Amino acid sequence: MEAVATNQKKQSTLQITGMTCAACANRIEKGLNKLEGVDTANVNFALEKASISYDPTKVDTDILEETIKKLGYGTAKEVAQFKLEGMTCAACANRIEKSLSKLPGVTNATVNFAMETARVEYSPGEVSITEMQNKVKQIGYKAISKEDHANTGDRREKELRQQKQKLLISALLSLPLLWTMVAHFSFTSWIYTPEIFMNPWFQLILATPVQFYIGKPFYVGAYKALRNRSANMDVLISLGTSAAYFYSLYLTIEWFINGAGMHHGPSLYFETSAVLITLVITGKLFESLAKGRTSEAIKSLMGLQAKTALVVRDGQELSIPVDEVIVGDVVLVRPGDKVPVDGQVLEGLSSVDESMLTGESLPVEKREGDMVIGATINKNGMLRIKATKVGKETALAQIIKVVEEAQGSKAPIQRVADVISGIFVPIVVGIAVVAFLIWYFFVTPGDFAEALEKAIAILVIACPCALGLATPTSIMAGSGRAAELGILFKGGEHLEQTHKIDAIILDKTGTVTKGKPELTDVLSDRDETTFLRLVGAAEKNSEHPLAEAIVAGIQDKNIELPGTDSFEAIPGFGIKAVVEGNQLLIGTRRLMDKYGVDAKHAYDTMARLEEAGKTAMLVAINNQYEGMVAVADTIKETSKAAVHRLKEMGIQVIMITGDNERTANAIAAQVGIDHVRAEVLPEGKAEEVKKLQAQGKTVAMVGDGINDAPALATADIGMAIGTGTDVAMEAADVTLMRGDLSSIPDAIYMSRKTMSNIKQNLFWALGYNTLGIPIAAIGLLAPWVAGAAMALSSVSVVLNALRLQRVKVRNQ
Repeated sequence: MEAVATNQKKQSTLQITGMTCAACANRIEKGLNKLEGVDTANVNFALEKASISYDPTKVDTDILEETIKKLGYGTAKEVAQFKLEGMTCAACANRIEKSLSKLPGVTNATVNFAMETARVEYSPGEVSITEMQNKVKQIGYKAISKEDHANTGDRREKELRQQKQKLLISALLSLPLLWTMVAHFSFTSWIYTPEIFMNPWFQLILATPVQFYIGKPFYVGAYKALRNRSANMDVLISLGTSAAYFYSLYLTIEWFINGAGMHHGPSLYFETSAVLITLVITGKLFESLAKGRTSEAIKSLMGLQAKTALVVRDGQELSIPVDEVIVGDVVLVRPGDKVPVDGQVLEGLSSVDESMLTGESLPVEKREGDMVIGATINKNGMLRIKATKVGKETALAQIIKVVEEAQGSKAPIQRVADVISGIFVPIVVGIAVVAFLIWYFFVTPGDFAEALEKAIAILVIACPCALGLATPTSIMAGSGRAAELGILFKGGEHLEQTHKIDAIILDKTGTVTKGKPELTDVLSDRDETTFLRLVGAAEKNSEHPLAEAIVAGIQDKNIELPGTDSFEAIPGFGIKAVVEGNQLLIGTRRLMDKYGVDAKHAYDTMARLEEAGKTAMLVAINNQYEGMVAVADTIKETSKAAVHRLKEMGIQVIMITGDNERTANAIAAQVGIDHVRAEVLPEGKAEEVKKLQAQGKTVAMVGDGINDAPALATADIGMAIGTGTDVAMEAADVTLMRGDLSSIPDAIYMSRKTMSNIKQNLFWALGYNTLGIPIAAIGLLAPWVAGAAMALSSVSVVLNALRLQRVKVRNQ
């Protein structure tokens, strides 16, 4: 960390983004120097760094970063991912999270107890990965950075083997003790119990390794927690089992001193401590096995990746690990092979199975110039591709990253559980002490053993493990299942928010419709070839799907297109271009009005085309109306059924488009949409979102284009169609990989199911603790029963979350 305190002054270095010249550096420097508490601030434009000396009692890095942001610049943030070791309950996760968050330069730290991971957002000039690892180590845990963890895939298996070994030892040593306990009941008097089982020394020999070898992690965890002035599950287990063990040890010594010899001893509680520890580690083992299953989605996605690639280097074909492929490599993909990386076809003709990404069951034909995606399967022909994206940049790697981040993030509802977990243990210890005193002085006066038993039962039944697992396991399972359905939630908060949606705005082109319209009508008094030659030349510069359709239709007529002298896209109106000295205007009525072109006599014809669901564009050459062209975009096969499902779910569906009202209404009628907003400019889409939000609605915006990005960002939930642009997907909270509207109700359904699952988990976890404590306090719960119930509660919460992995949606 480049931060040093000297005479109460602190020196920090921040990486600045957005500077374009030395004047920017000067502006930032002046802005920082004006802050109260800043001694000196120097901004180096070449290094893009700000070195600031300040008084930490008056100003901190958050204020410095906020000031830079207000000046119009940013500070570079990096994300570190860690695998954590040594956590035993949600309180451990909370403590690590708080410690990391307090480090200078750390803006956000999220610890996922269920996945045993930490995600830290930080300023690299303020804190290093090593310092974060040292901080975690200082409070008694271990953090392994993701890069270090990459080659430790068998660590989990090793841990599971160790857990199973310890459970076996613990069970074998505890079984005779459990036998003695069962033998005390009147209804089990017929069971034969060897005399040695009742001997206190024999019981001590069996109980001691369970208490101090098998139970060592609980003592270590409790010590670390108490040393940091906090409490967790380990504190409760250590207190409860130690009380039973040491009280039994005291009775054993007293029995021996009193000269009882080696005969039948007093009633001891060695079985209570040993059986409790055995039950707790049993629960932990089942919990670990179940938690391992919640990350199946990630494992299955990773399993899709090709392991090797056949590349051509220096004229030779080499088979290399896929990680060694670099951008620009020429890769050969044989029939039946997986495409190793994202790339562009240089040579060959084949069909590629892209179902893993798009859900489209029919293979897609690929020829020269087409893009292919890594992990898809080449069906028949040989393809020669140029690698364009490798490693972390490939589509599949990006999907895995989104799913990992979503699984590692927190939903707002989890904050409730975190707060409760943080204060729960001290309260429980207090209740246990009060219960002990009440039993010892009032209920069974002077009976220390009876009072102790009640206190132990309270300590054990109240472990908040289930509470800590309630939310993250559901988020992991829910987001993982959603990913299998082609729905990528960018975070737990979006998974939670989606279930609240009551209004959805759908973009028309490429969302409701296929986005691949065809040229259907050409109306002009000019020679058609000459007319289309000029129109095609003007439109070929536009990236709009309608323009692409016009150009494709003209080229199908074998008309050669000349070059353009100038071109200008006028969003929401159309285009303006100069071709061979002729100025062309192609677009809406408003475009004609804007440039004073008289085209009113053509409006009736235009209206008829629009009522038929076609999009008509007026054409003016040298400010004279010369004709019109029309294109038709067909709706996606799934759009009508998807809209029907959304309505069934009680959600208002609105279609929004820059197209004219007649065409928009014709398309809307085909799919059953009742509310239409037509002729909306790109910037107006965000305004439509705000209008609905002002009515108190939770709004989702679904789009696929660059012009949808502002509306996607403004909406409560932005959903990008995965077949759309990177900009739209970046601005969205949810990406629908399959590019079909049925994914929208699927996403809402998965969100509702996940939230319902979380609420079930929280209800049972809290209800179990709330009900269990008074039952234990009034003496109706033996400590070993409390231990079994506690273990069962954690396992049941994880198993309930795993039900989300089997959720079926309507279109499956």
